[in-house]
Amino acid sequence: MSALSPVLKQATPVLAERGEGVRLYDESGRAHLDFTAGIGVTSTGHCHPKVVAAAQEQVGKLIHGQYTTVMHKPLQTLSARLGEVLPNGLDSLFFVNSGSEAVEAAMRLAKQATGRPNIVAFQGGFHGRTLAAASMTTSATKFRSGYGPLMSGVALAPFPNTFYYGWDEETATKFALRELDQLLATVTTPADTAAFIVEPVLGEGGYVPANTAFLRGLRERADRHGILLIIDEVQTGFGRTGKFWGHDHFDGKPDIIVTAKGLASGFPLSAIAASKELMARAWPGSQGGTYGGNAVACAAAIATLDVIQEEKLVENAAERGQQLFAGLREVAEAYPVGGQGGIGDVRGLGLMAGTEFVTADGEPDGATAARVHTAASERGLLLLTCGTQGQVVRMIPPLVVNGEEIDEGLGLWRESVAAVLG
Repeated sequence: MSALSPVLKQATPVLAERGEGVRLYDESGRAHLDFTAGIGVTSTGHCHPKVVAAAQEQVGKLIHGQYTTVMHKPLQTLSARLGEVLPNGLDSLFFVNSGSEAVEAAMRLAKQATGRPNIVAFQGGFHGRTLAAASMTTSATKFRSGYGPLMSGVALAPFPNTFYYGWDEETATKFALRELDQLLATVTTPADTAAFIVEPVLGEGGYVPANTAFLRGLRERADRHGILLIIDEVQTGFGRTGKFWGHDHFDGKPDIIVTAKGLASGFPLSAIAASKELMARAWPGSQGGTYGGNAVACAAAIATLDVIQEEKLVENAAERGQQLFAGLREVAEAYPVGGQGGIGDVRGLGLMAGTEFVTADGEPDGATAARVHTAASERGLLLLTCGTQGQVVRMIPPLVVNGEEIDEGLGLWRESVAAVLG
């Protein structure tokens, strides 16, 4: 008998049989409140009727129309519909399957368009597990260790992580931008630098938001030196942060945007977008793939856009996010850092919320975070951890979550934290 790799570890013990809205049901029929959303993927909830219907209808018409062999209507329609939500000027799309693939496509485009060999990424960022994507990932060593050497030509600059540095936002931002300037003067000259790649909110790195001054600083330096700005919206896009794109909070202006996860409500689909002029500078044959732009996934993505707009899910993410953060901060105030540690920080944007646990001396406390995470799972609340030491417990409920479900989740969270720290 064969089995899954023993290296694959589940975050929870749940054997899911079906899903509906914000809940997963196991074989015994027990309901679990799913505040993981498949790592931010099931944006419209589990098995939204409109997404299911769109996929079912498409399965009966055309499952796979390989898009460099033939064209199909769902791909054309999705491309047009994305034009309604993409940043101004980003009017050309290339579709693949995963966030890692899209990140690598963005990197390849940037290098080919500029003729420059290097990329600057930022500490704590997560961009994927494939070789080039992992070379730009520094959220934890587990994503990049054991199969080096990694891709050359990646330089790393600080991200303005205020909690990590213990500084206010202005100080952390000035430091990050000053160090970036030093990097461009000592490690990768602008003439060799194709792009900056950055997440608007560090995902696996601990749910740390960027800020307006930082993204404006990147944009100014990119414009000054002819460097492209790639914004990785794999986890932050499609309404997750309470605005359609995470960078919308910070007046960010990407040259290339990367999207995946919530794009198709669980079907594998990702994309990069750039201007037609920039996309045309990719080398012939550099863009393609067997499964990219799958017809069923595209149909699901179109339905996802419909649901997001019709049910006002971006607005809901903003409102429910305020409710969620208010509750999380109340819990944090009840368990401040003391002799046995406690909650050091609550941060994020919209329905992307992280609670960081620290020891008495302020060090990351992954062990306590793991115990709270397990306690929540035992009570029927499914969560995930992140951060360099797994010290952050994150909540990423589907965008369809309502106020009663947020309150239910917060109640289970209070019980879980109390069971460990009380």
